[in-house]
Amino acid sequence: MPETRSQLDNTLGAILARRKSLGKLRRLTNAPPNSVDFSSNGYLSLSTNPVIQKAFLSRLQAQVATSENRNGIRPRSILGSGGSRLLDGNSSFAESLEAKIATFHNVEAALLFTSAYDANTGLFGCVPQPGDVIVYDELIHASVHEGMRLSRATKRIPFAHDSISESHRGRSTNDGFGQPGLQSRARSLDEVLGQLSRDKCISSCKTNVFICVEGLYSMDGDVPLLKELVETVDRHLPSGNGYIIVDEAHSVGVFGDNGRGLVCQLGLEDRIWARVLGFGKAMGCAGGVILCSSITRSYLINYARSLIYTTSMTFTSLISVDVVYDYLMSGQSKPLRENLQALIYYTYRQLYALCARLQPGRHILHIDKTPSISPIIPVFTASPRSLAEYCQRSGFMVRPIVAPTVPAGTERVRVCLHSANTIGQIDGLCRAIEIWVQGQMTAENPQGSTKSQEVVTGATNVFTKQDKSRL
Repeated sequence: MPETRSQLDNTLGAILARRKSLGKLRRLTNAPPNSVDFSSNGYLSLSTNPVIQKAFLSRLQAQVATSENRNGIRPRSILGSGGSRLLDGNSSFAESLEAKIATFHNVEAALLFTSAYDANTGLFGCVPQPGDVIVYDELIHASVHEGMRLSRATKRIPFAHDSISESHRGRSTNDGFGQPGLQSRARSLDEVLGQLSRDKCISSCKTNVFICVEGLYSMDGDVPLLKELVETVDRHLPSGNGYIIVDEAHSVGVFGDNGRGLVCQLGLEDRIWARVLGFGKAMGCAGGVILCSSITRSYLINYARSLIYTTSMTFTSLISVDVVYDYLMSGQSKPLRENLQALIYYTYRQLYALCARLQPGRHILHIDKTPSISPIIPVFTASPRSLAEYCQRSGFMVRPIVAPTVPAGTERVRVCLHSANTIGQIDGLCRAIEIWVQGQMTAENPQGSTKSQEVVTGATNVFTKQDKSRL
């Protein structure tokens, strides 16, 4: 047995060594103490919000006191749920929370999952029937790919992300680091659905078509043109057998009235067949939920393996989700979103001005020309690890994003903003990026370093008085 284990370890070690040689080896790391967070997905800073923390602890203490006074009656499990939803892991509290969530998001029903990843794998793994088709954005999350792998759908067809994204439409074929051929090879959504609509099984409604996008893309920070997407689906599938699924893991809490999400912001609740929400991003806790019809909810309870065969969410997790929804419903998160939007605007302008001043080669640094409206701003560079490490040493936590997480030639450092960030912190991050860029430019062209420094010194503030009034 030891020799067998050693042989397998040698095989796995060789695979890891090959990945390391390609600069793609993943490691678990911890953020340095006292570093400024520009990396996590907690866009509204709710997990550190004192109001939410106090409400959570109060609810938990009240439940502990109740459990202690049940006089021999079976107490509610607080640290663990006791089993899957279909066995001992269900509770009236979980069901009432689902009803609250459904009402808040203007949908008929909701079903909780331990994560948005499990929600996607469960949904895509069991709903599409043999003969059905899944049409998905080429940049869709890995959890959807996993769900499609488990699915019985006959076809899985990607479509070009830039056919539904305004910011990507502005990119050219050379928007990588001077490398041609980075434009998507996938067809547009219009082309894909146009071809499918000529299939007799689809045109006669014998076959369903599922169209999957995200409400906010975690790597590019862009938002789909959802109304145009709905119109495209209606045009090619007028009989109603086109079912749109929106993964709102990153958009819930950020967009919409009281953070209801992109679908609600656009008033498309009746046009989207299902939504998958994650609670681990802007919501500041953990878990996921599928928003759907009552029939779909019942179907998932019967067939979604990621719900049936896993331990359900703990009571502490349910409390945290409930407290956050109470906070959103009260309207207290509105100032947080407004401040976040001001910080997004400020950060984008600072980074864009930095590129305009220094004019580094695209392989050194560039950002999209389309202003960001999301808290995720990708800073493209051919040296993401070097830039991220420099920022981290300067006290700012950002992460390098490299292939295969993103397509080769589109590597970047991802800047994630939070409502608790400050203008001073953003200025500090931008200054660190600027110094790193200067170093890269000097290394490539030592003679031009003096002139570059003069330009940087003369540009002290990129904002006009009108711009400052927005902050």
